[in-house]
Amino acid sequence: MTGALFSSTPPTLPPTSEDDRIAALRLLRSRRVGVSTYYRLLEEYRTPQAALEALPEIAATAGVRGYEVCPEGVIHAELKAARTAKARLLVRGTPDYPTALDDVVDAPPLLWAVGDTTILQRPIVALVGARNASSLGTRTARKFAAELGEAGYVTVSGLARGIDAVVHSASLATGTIGVLGGGVDVIYPRENTDLFHEVGAKGLRLSEQPMGLQPQARHFPARNRIISGMARAVIVIEAAVKSGSLITADTALSQGRDVMAVPGHPFDGRAGGCNALIRDGAALVRSTDDILAILGEIEPPKPAATTPAPQPERSIAALHSEILSRLGPSPVAEDQLIRDLGVTAGRVAPALMDLELDGRILRQPGGLVCLSM
Repeated sequence: MTGALFSSTPPTLPPTSEDDRIAALRLLRSRRVGVSTYYRLLEEYRTPQAALEALPEIAATAGVRGYEVCPEGVIHAELKAARTAKARLLVRGTPDYPTALDDVVDAPPLLWAVGDTTILQRPIVALVGARNASSLGTRTARKFAAELGEAGYVTVSGLARGIDAVVHSASLATGTIGVLGGGVDVIYPRENTDLFHEVGAKGLRLSEQPMGLQPQARHFPARNRIISGMARAVIVIEAAVKSGSLITADTALSQGRDVMAVPGHPFDGRAGGCNALIRDGAALVRSTDDILAILGEIEPPKPAATTPAPQPERSIAALHSEILSRLGPSPVAEDQLIRDLGVTAGRVAPALMDLELDGRILRQPGGLVCLSM
């Protein structure tokens, strides 16, 4: 993993306006700009737009001639694809972003999400394993996922074949998150088509990649750091000595997460990675009780303060409806809308972005917003 370039929180205020988010996407999608470079640029130039303007000169200084930043049209096409897929953009530093990822140095600045983002605020555990899972490994994954769900945990995995698919299927009713190596709208592998749609409808799909991107081998290690970073612990059920699951486990250790492994027969190649993890200090687990003994009981939510009496939390759908009911064809200042709603700007900004992506509202220069007619 890369070394720390800055504190675990973003170096600047998160991009919340449409223009800011477009600039952030352009910066992140520009050639030779990865996550670490993105954060370095923000640390120096403070805003995505300022970093974009400086990029060609930075590239020229580095000997790259004719450098051009990502065209704005590419981002508008990505936003259009997001509307079609009903995907939301989660921005690091805003309330909807996975809290646990804020501890990760190279956390994705932006994530596309399809499904129920509220489950990101619940305790999460990762279950990973072999694509060519054995019958015993499949049964173990199904049992662990179902029982951890009943204990209050959301599962996260990679929506691949084998162990991943079993984990998602077994925890659809209790909460599951699939992190993809390609675009959040790209089905991979094809055999998981039905599961892909079920996870989006009943759980959550996440990806840091551009919409429509077909996954390649180099994308999966980056995907794995998100899986482990979101979780309190990573449980490896079956894995060969050289496998993606072991990469996830190694990444989890570097992120300070617990790693657990299910032991297997020494002559079974699919158990070699798990046995090696246990030899090197990972916790040996044989049952859900073993896992829960390490994770501990989930603390019940603390009672809300009675003075002053808090306003009931609006659901996302209710907030969308209330925003639409307060808008008309005449533009209204966003600040005034926020005051009228009595909701924090941190909750209103993502809701406005959702409605804009759905084509239901229009944002205009000067911080104005109105209904899309």
